[in-house]
Amino acid sequence: MIDDFEITSHGKSKISRRITNVTREWQQTCAECRSAECPLMRLQTTSVPIIFNEARHSASGVSLIKHAVDVTYVLTCHAGVNHLPVIPLLGNSGHTLLRLDNIINRITLAYKSFPEDNFIGFYELMNPLIIVKDVKLVKQIAVKDFEYFVDRRGFGKEFADPLFGRNLLLLKGEEWKAMRSTLSPAFTSTKIRLMVPLMVEVGDHMIRTLKKKIDESGVNYVDIECKDLGTRYANDVIASCAFGLRVTSLEEGNQFYEYCKGMTTISFVGMLKILGYRTCPKILKMFNINLSSKALSLFFSDLVLGTMRQREEQHVLRNDMIQLLMEAKKGTLSHDSKVVKDADAGFATVEESAVGKNKVAREWSDVDLVAQAVLFLIAGFETVSTVIAFTLYELALHPDVQERLVQEIKENVMQDKDNTIDYNAIQRMKYLDMVVSEVLRLWPPAPVADRKAARDYNLGRPNSTAQEDYIIRKGETVQIPIWAFHRDPKYFPDPEKFDPERFSEENKHKIDAFSYMPFGVGPRNCIGSRFALCELKVALYQLLQHIEVTTCTRTPVPARLQPDSFQVRLAGGHWLRMKPRN
Repeated sequence: MIDDFEITSHGKSKISRRITNVTREWQQTCAECRSAECPLMRLQTTSVPIIFNEARHSASGVSLIKHAVDVTYVLTCHAGVNHLPVIPLLGNSGHTLLRLDNIINRITLAYKSFPEDNFIGFYELMNPLIIVKDVKLVKQIAVKDFEYFVDRRGFGKEFADPLFGRNLLLLKGEEWKAMRSTLSPAFTSTKIRLMVPLMVEVGDHMIRTLKKKIDESGVNYVDIECKDLGTRYANDVIASCAFGLRVTSLEEGNQFYEYCKGMTTISFVGMLKILGYRTCPKILKMFNINLSSKALSLFFSDLVLGTMRQREEQHVLRNDMIQLLMEAKKGTLSHDSKVVKDADAGFATVEESAVGKNKVAREWSDVDLVAQAVLFLIAGFETVSTVIAFTLYELALHPDVQERLVQEIKENVMQDKDNTIDYNAIQRMKYLDMVVSEVLRLWPPAPVADRKAARDYNLGRPNSTAQEDYIIRKGETVQIPIWAFHRDPKYFPDPEKFDPERFSEENKHKIDAFSYMPFGVGPRNCIGSRFALCELKVALYQLLQHIEVTTCTRTPVPARLQPDSFQVRLAGGHWLRMKPRN
């Protein structure tokens, strides 16, 4: 106990030596941060020693230092788990919190720094995580021993956000299993194919809007920020397919678009709230700080519940998520009787586990209904818009791939006498699936997955030099670095190269299923992978049929992640040139 720490001259001397050793360790940072201009390097070499020297002479200071050092080095002390040097109080998150580097880069750097290890340590502030680096261990955690790791990390029992606290992503244990089972039938191929006409309607409007902008440009092209384009398209699809609304965000902003964008963009303040709920949730709860604002909660609650009441009163039926939620509440939402292979929806599609195929009766509160509707929105809005932006970016950089894909689209159009786009037409396109699969490998929109230990679990030895097994304790977190796996040459040769041929019929069988995880892994994978893939493919089909995409003067080459973003974004934006296709 810190309070019982007795300060003696011997104790001070011991702490002093530890401080000196720790300071030296901090200064042994990665090569890219050894510059004297790096703010963290200056912090490590000047501010930290000064602060510690001042703190040595007070009881509280020594106690704080002892606590920080002990917590920081708990992994290496116990089982030889390697980790990068840490910054006091900031752990391995210093570069991210100071907006010097994207968190994805920091995790990937840690992953690459210990190539022979099965797992390593990583610190979010003072919170230790285990980063898994071995595909066999991923399978063990996510599938084989799933009952040890049923839950995602979440935000603790104090988290009661009205929009996020009750959604499928954050529910735990048996409650999650019941919700997953109840919602699973809403995301089958049979249900999604009924929504394709709604997607096509939005896509048609997107093409008309782009052609109008090109005509008005006077130069027969227009430079577009494609993340913004993808966001507006995804917003209108979600508005239609989930909420039964017709909005035109591609032409102008609207209240629905502004609320959706505000909810799905992780700002600096938003990231601080997330870290706060993971490190000191009681304090945030005390001050009634939620991730979502009261205005957001009221808007979506009124929208979802009001739409349901209106449909009940007017006996309205529509093939969208609101309708499926209404059926789920009544207990009439059922699994498809016809078995459809997941591979038919695309290589990246994840299979539903036995958990999702159970039939479970449950009570639905209004909060539950709104939370699931909002989850559909977040997943569809952010995931699809990000992948659209990166797909167009890669196609602009690789015109040969774009031309081959356009030829496949033309051949597909010729097969359909009435020139309609439906679910079957999209699934026939093998090269389109190869392109999308490769984009999801190179630019996964969900770069990490995490699981929380439900009880103590033996992870084995972290590396060949470790003297003992490492036991992860109940409540601690393991993280699966999807982005790092996808760019590991051990699993994907020449990993930085954009190469759809990895996913050809001749090659895709070579890919280890637990090294490719764009929609997560195991029973807690993404429930909406079929919907996301279908929406993405419909958008690309329609766009490339009419529009040629090339680079422009504002296109960032080479690609680099935006350092001050907490999401998958390109530094400099996703700027591309669009012109009519001949």
